[in-house]
Amino acid sequence: MKIIAVLPAYNAEKTLEKTIRDIPPGTVDEIILVDDASKDGTAELSRRLGLVTIVHEKNRGYGGNQKTCYAEALRRGADIVVMIHPDYQYDARLAPFMTGLIAGGVCDVVCGNRIRTRVEALAGGMPLYKYFFNRALTLMENLLTGQNLGEWHSGLRAYSRKVLETLPWEMNSEDFVFDQQFLIQAAACGFRMGDIPVAARYFPEASSINFRRSVVYGLSALWVLAQYLLQRFGLARFALLSPKCSS
Repeated sequence: MKIIAVLPAYNAEKTLEKTIRDIPPGTVDEIILVDDASKDGTAELSRRLGLVTIVHEKNRGYGGNQKTCYAEALRRGADIVVMIHPDYQYDARLAPFMTGLIAGGVCDVVCGNRIRTRVEALAGGMPLYKYFFNRALTLMENLLTGQNLGEWHSGLRAYSRKVLETLPWEMNSEDFVFDQQFLIQAAACGFRMGDIPVAARYFPEASSINFRRSVVYGLSALWVLAQYLLQRFGLARFALLSPKCSS
């Protein structure tokens, strides 16, 4: 199987090399970095490190960056895609375990779970309000979709090619709610989802959204969840939550 790592990057010059060093040798066949119009030297460093480097002329946002990542990975023949943030917020050493669960036929989607325990998450720097909203939303999302993920809001993820070819992620938001739309799409389409523990890392160079944007993100996630329920009970149908072939 061809495994490709995709790195949605924005101003990641200070942390990119550390992230790449943590990916165990032989884990991935290619690494694609998409630079979302960074204001620092992210793209130049990426090229020096030998990564496939794509640069957006204008900033498209986190979701828009992922759209370019996945389209390019599929174009290059990826069977499994693992998304790793180049801001060093997630432990890239877990990549082979995540892709292994997919290669072995255990899961179709694998997420990192930063909340193994409350103490560990808060000690890693996760703000208390983010911990609270993360727990509340995750509980609701598990209950209503029938899943059992430890966390629905992690940015460390791996997907099979079939998932990326089935879900209409091209229709998703170009903002942070892209991730929530993607997982709810996966639940709606019946894909097998699982997770593994990963340490929480919050520090000045790691990207993070402020309280106001966190609230907008949470409300947007609830709206996607409402759409899921409306479709599940036959009250409405949304192309966003339907496989590409039937949308």
